[in-house]
Amino acid sequence: MLVDTHCHLDRLDLSQVDGRLNDVLAAAREQDVGHFLCVSINLEDYPAMLKIVEQHKQVSASVGLHPNEQGGHDPDVDELVDLAKHPRVIAIGETGLDYFRSEGNLEWQRERFRRHITAAKQSGKPLIIHSRDAKEDTLKVLEEESAGEVGGIMHCFAGDWDMAQRAMDMNFYISFSGIVTFKSARELQGIATRMPADRYLVETDSPYLAPVPHRGKPNQPAYVRHVAEFIAELRDESYEQVAETTTGNFRNLFKVPVPVA
Repeated sequence: MLVDTHCHLDRLDLSQVDGRLNDVLAAAREQDVGHFLCVSINLEDYPAMLKIVEQHKQVSASVGLHPNEQGGHDPDVDELVDLAKHPRVIAIGETGLDYFRSEGNLEWQRERFRRHITAAKQSGKPLIIHSRDAKEDTLKVLEEESAGEVGGIMHCFAGDWDMAQRAMDMNFYISFSGIVTFKSARELQGIATRMPADRYLVETDSPYLAPVPHRGKPNQPAYVRHVAEFIAELRDESYEQVAETTTGNFRNLFKVPVPVA
């Protein structure tokens, strides 16, 4: 069984299935995907996202504010901790730094990131980290705030081997998305090959970043199977090995029972 470690079920285009999320989850189950971590981007959409989670036992949630989000409600530590008390919320995030989409003085991003780390430590729940064009600052903040106390996931990883090693040293897992299947991702493919078996995960980030052979189309949780099969080929392992390894890693990180479809 596979776990889609990072998806946005509330942002999927369901027009092709008459609005039925159940059909999307069933399609994923046919591809051996049995659990889904639905990741929060902002608090305005969070109640609707949580409603989806509460309706499907095979879906877990995170709570947090994406580093690029501006103009909406920006929670303080106490609010994040309170929201994380929901029994289906297993992580804080996604949070982190993104210097690709934001410009100017980005101290507000770093301050928000630090608040999320503090909330994760207070709630005892792992972090989901988004980092783009911000390698050194991401690692610096994680280290300064002792984020290794809770660890978490370097989501949609596209960094270098040095970043992967330093993140793993702070108790973080490396999660591979459809990017690893792209022909241009040679360095990332090498990292996937070198990863210790007990420290990597797979995800879709759906509806974004669909893997080959669906690149350029809307992504969906079923396609995490393509990511797992591609990594299995890279590592000269069976699909079953990768599925067992990554699902076991997910359970070890979150230390909670993972109900399946």
